[in-house]
Amino acid sequence: MQTDWIYGLIGGGLIGVAAAIYLLVNGRIMGASGIIGGVVDGSAKDQTSERIAFIAGLVGIPTVIALLMGGAETHATQNLAIIIAAGLLVGIGTRIANGCTSGHGVCGISRFSLRGMVATVFYIGAGGLIMILFRHVLGLI
Repeated sequence: MQTDWIYGLIGGGLIGVAAAIYLLVNGRIMGASGIIGGVVDGSAKDQTSERIAFIAGLVGIPTVIALLMGGAETHATQNLAIIIAAGLLVGIGTRIANGCTSGHGVCGISRFSLRGMVATVFYIGAGGLIMILFRHVLGLI
């Protein structure tokens, strides 16, 4: 029996809990791209340590869990050029949309933000179209 969906469900729930705690403790919306962007471009100098702690948790906790549990099976491509291009496009897209899945999708929709709902519809739609193009038309993934 395939149980990978349980990991997605647990991970999604943990993102929601983390976003709620971040809002309750800091009074700010949790948007991972904005948090990382503030560290990279230096625009959040007064919150740098808090943001670095957030990024360390974002990367470190899944790494520890993967090491303890032996990782999850994935069907992600092994093509490094595609992975780099995808990462750059996600970064550019989050800058253009002024947020990412955590900011718009999790926090925006849960607060009934029209901007968050519209952004979520567009990035999920764009992701679906790109997946159809790269997997079924071009055969790259």
